[in-house]
Amino acid sequence: MSYGCAHCRGSKMEKQDIGVDTEQFETAAEFFRMLCDPTRIKIFWILCHRECCVISISELLGISSPAVSHHLRFLRECGLIDSRREGKEVYYRLADNETGMTMHTAVESIMKISCPSSESGETSADTVRRVHDYLVDHLCERVTIEELSRMFHINPTTLKEAFKEEYGMSIAAHTKEHRMEKAALLLRESGQSIAAIAGSVGFESAGRFTAAFREKYGMLPSEYRKK
Repeated sequence: MSYGCAHCRGSKMEKQDIGVDTEQFETAAEFFRMLCDPTRIKIFWILCHRECCVISISELLGISSPAVSHHLRFLRECGLIDSRREGKEVYYRLADNETGMTMHTAVESIMKISCPSSESGETSADTVRRVHDYLVDHLCERVTIEELSRMFHINPTTLKEAFKEEYGMSIAAHTKEHRMEKAALLLRESGQSIAAIAGSVGFESAGRFTAAFREKYGMLPSEYRKK
């Protein structure tokens, strides 16, 4: 009686054939040991599809930042991920090397899952629209790109590029347009002082507001109100 699969029965294999590749088997064992932890696989999978900081990963998975940092350190030492610093924040992503790409393919082949834009299924364009709505609703506040990226769990570079693609201008320029439009509306329809209007559209001083308004409309706020 013959046992084993058809491939094995049809192949002639000698003991020495296995021994010759001992070092390769050890390499393969080390390769799979890298992702022996389910949480580590989740983190690696996220970084295969988007660049993230520790805070974003922590919020996505519901685990502590120190725990995330521990797994990131291991993945980086194994050469599976790279990192870059932007200001005070460090962002991680899949390493652009054979090991990282091979492991990415292996994980997704085993899990039979595709590459989504985010775990929630939300695209960058969807996120950008939410960022836009937030900015319009909070014109009196000065929010940085870094703060928005942490708030909406999106990489700053991706946010800036996706926003410009969606609205045709930078976040700063687009927000300024909305500020000037709201200021003009308040000048026409309210009795608020120039200083009060300046504060309500995010300017620290009436002087800076006046200069920005004149640049946009070609006249001082007081002149616009009279007209």
